Amino acid sequence: MIAIRRSQERGHADHGWLQSKHTFSFADYHDPDWMGFSVLRVINEDWIAPGAGFPTHGHRDMEIVSYVLEGELAHRDSLGNGSVIRPGDVQRMSAGTGVRHSEFNHARDRSTHFLQIWIEPQRTGVAPGYEDRHFPPADKRGRLRLVASPDGAEGSVRLHQDARLYVGLFDGGERARAELAPGRRGYLHLARGELEAGGQRLGAGDALLLRDETGIELGAGRNAEVLFFDLP
Repeated sequence: MIAIRRSQERGHADHGWLQSKHTFSFADYHDPDWMGFSVLRVINEDWIAPGAGFPTHGHRDMEIVSYVLEGELAHRDSLGNGSVIRPGDVQRMSAGTGVRHSEFNHARDRSTHFLQIWIEPQRTGVAPGYEDRHFPPADKRGRLRLVASPDGAEGSVRLHQDARLYVGLFDGGERARAELAPGRRGYLHLARGELEAGGQRLGAGDALLLRDETGIELGAGRNAEVLFFDLP
């Protein structure tokens, strides 16, 4: 079964300095039909205004993945990490027993556009942790590149969950297939551009949910950047 979630159906929050679209229920947006999918709990598409950001705040027992589409995101946390993530970077913060962090766009003249993703961990109470990796466009061109996994395979960031995240870039005749093993579920999110997937024409912000499927064909992209989650 393949279900579609169109971009315009998502929740929306306008905080002035922050514009956010919520795929699943989050903060003041609540929809009992969209509380998450498998262990995927949050996909927020955020735009942070120049000079603004999230002040220091806390998290527990969640795998938090940040993926920047445009601009830069400055990160600082209570573990002593300080970094700036840019397009092509994948950042994973395991909140575990508790961590505090801040995220800011220090640019004066452009917004930061990024995806904030929360994945429920396989077990709670793990030690907090952090890592980031850069994946250049060539690694994702016309294919699905593994960027997060439970074992850090292929240089991916490591998740405390039996979940995998792939990212791909598609234009014109480039095609790929996202495979799913029996009993697994898939979630495809088109971050930008246009793409054909599973017989559906998708636009930026659209998503497909896969249950009891062996996989899905991707192609006919126009400046497409897509994320695919392989979930338990």
